[in-house]
Amino acid sequence: MESSLAVEEAAAIILEGGIVAFPTETYYGLAVDPFNCQALDRLFALKQRSLSKPVLTIIENQAQLSTITTGIPPRFNPLMARFWPGPLTLIFDARPELPARITAASGTIGARISSHPLAHALVKAVGRPITATSANISGQPPALDAARLRAIFGRALDYILDGGLTPGGQGSTIIGCQGDELRLLRPGVIKVPVN
Repeated sequence: MESSLAVEEAAAIILEGGIVAFPTETYYGLAVDPFNCQALDRLFALKQRSLSKPVLTIIENQAQLSTITTGIPPRFNPLMARFWPGPLTLIFDARPELPARITAASGTIGARISSHPLAHALVKAVGRPITATSANISGQPPALDAARLRAIFGRALDYILDGGLTPGGQGSTIIGCQGDELRLLRPGVIKVPVN
């Protein structure tokens, strides 16, 4: 497991506009500052990701939601209480000042609190939300360890926060809310009844 110094170094790189790979409870993710348009452009280019696809984020705690969303749907409160920290991403209305790149101009933003200790330490050290898109070339399997990260990206990453092998399997479950109705947008690790 990486040291706290490594976490601080990774956080500084993110705040300077860099791209950091880090472990989560599913796969490795790629972190940039979601408020930095140049960093987002680099991230999309690195992943060869369509600009029509938004990028998910992780937050340190529920208080950080106020930096990215205009409000919390009441139906989300019991889900956050039960499944956060954990691999459940919820889709919120985005604050208008967020870069259109991260929301794919959808007006919404996905966020979760990670239960992986390194992911949590990283977002805490950054002091604001970070992106948590899977560490892969779009359409390819995500990386499960540092060796695979290097094989995929070579020297294009600014830092790898090495947490060893991640579990893989399914990604985070993604839930949205339309009116008072929950919507399953992507099946994942957590099985959430949306009725």
